[in-house]
Amino acid sequence: MEKGGDGMDDRICQLLSAGDPEGVTLLQQQYGPMVQYIVRGILRDARDTEECVSDVWLRVWERFASFDRTKGTLAAWMTVVARNAAVDRLRRRRAADQAWDEQDGAAPSPEEEVLRRERTQLLQKAVDALGAADQQLFYRKYYYLQSTAQIAAEMGLTERAVEGRLYRLRRRLQKALGGDAL
Repeated sequence: MEKGGDGMDDRICQLLSAGDPEGVTLLQQQYGPMVQYIVRGILRDARDTEECVSDVWLRVWERFASFDRTKGTLAAWMTVVARNAAVDRLRRRRAADQAWDEQDGAAPSPEEEVLRRERTQLLQKAVDALGAADQQLFYRKYYYLQSTAQIAAEMGLTERAVEGRLYRLRRRLQKALGGDAL
């Protein structure tokens, strides 16, 4: 579902490209509810959500030049910006809540980084091979970090059905990845 349509998206893109703040205003009107939905699902705390949504609009303003319409829609780009801002805030909050362990804070070795990238690519290929319903379930749970209860309510399923489908989905992905644990 593309929000706003090409006409409004074109107008927003023109304004943001020209550095006109009205572009952000139109963007907030067009995509504000979607951004709220994504951020609230990850952070759940009202104050964190409000601050993060503000961060999203600032990120869009500062980084709009990186948006490439040939790679995707404005709605898709906004989804990624919102999700990344919320996950960044969640990570910062968790890091502040936990004592920082010097050994755990060490940067990964080049070999570990290459292995991590390879696992990520394999996982992406395995997810791309799933059916649309399973992809939606995967992204809701592991990308947007939605709760089982929220997924069940929005997909018209019971929590038990969602948990069962997630279990089978994890097993399928584990098999596709050669038995590596997810």
